[in-house]
Amino acid sequence: MERTGPHQTIRQLIGVGGGVIFMGSLAYFVVSYGWRYNTPPWQSGDTARPILVDLVLFTIFALHHSLFARGPFKPWIRRTVSPSLERSVYVWIASLLFVIVCLWWLPVPGTAWKMTGAAVLLMSSVQIFGGAWCVLTARRLDVLELAGLRQAFGQPTREALPRLDTHGPYAFVRHPIYFGWLLLVWFAPEMNGTRLVFAAVSTLYLAVAIPFEERELVKSFGSTYTDYRRRVRWRMLPGIY
Repeated sequence: MERTGPHQTIRQLIGVGGGVIFMGSLAYFVVSYGWRYNTPPWQSGDTARPILVDLVLFTIFALHHSLFARGPFKPWIRRTVSPSLERSVYVWIASLLFVIVCLWWLPVPGTAWKMTGAAVLLMSSVQIFGGAWCVLTARRLDVLELAGLRQAFGQPTREALPRLDTHGPYAFVRHPIYFGWLLLVWFAPEMNGTRLVFAAVSTLYLAVAIPFEERELVKSFGSTYTDYRRRVRWRMLPGIY
């Protein structure tokens, strides 16, 4: 039976708060990657330590995603906080962890490349395109549901009637949001050590996570997803992976 009164209000406030912090964490990433990570390291010769710390930070964030999205924690959360708040709890934790990752990411010395002239405009344009691609692709998945707002307000969700999207960006690669992410993090006009480690670690995580995600998709959609995987060969980067 659907809860009413103060319980419903609290549930909705938790959902709205999750949506706000979700958007805030993405905005903080953009600010961090675009401007904060320009800060030079305080110790120019210290390379191993910051890379190790950064790797640990992102691993904690990645483990949370893997455990809570696909594992025994998911039904446990449903039993503990109710199914309508399951997504909101995930969003709260994931968003806070992402903010911590961006905030505590240590500077790494060195510069892989630094573009000048027209190349700066070209690469910045690719980054903007990548960000826009991510947003437009996410809209096809229903951003309100991804943020947990529909569940918190008791609205119908796609999860109840799952549908496999194979058109638009999904006809290009099977994980188009990840493709947009690669454009966003790898086409920085100035790729210093700090950004390079972030781009490399996050890309490695996505590459490792995709087979596990697709295993769940095969369970959900069966031969429909298997046929789709045959038609759309590339996972997230055409010609490479």
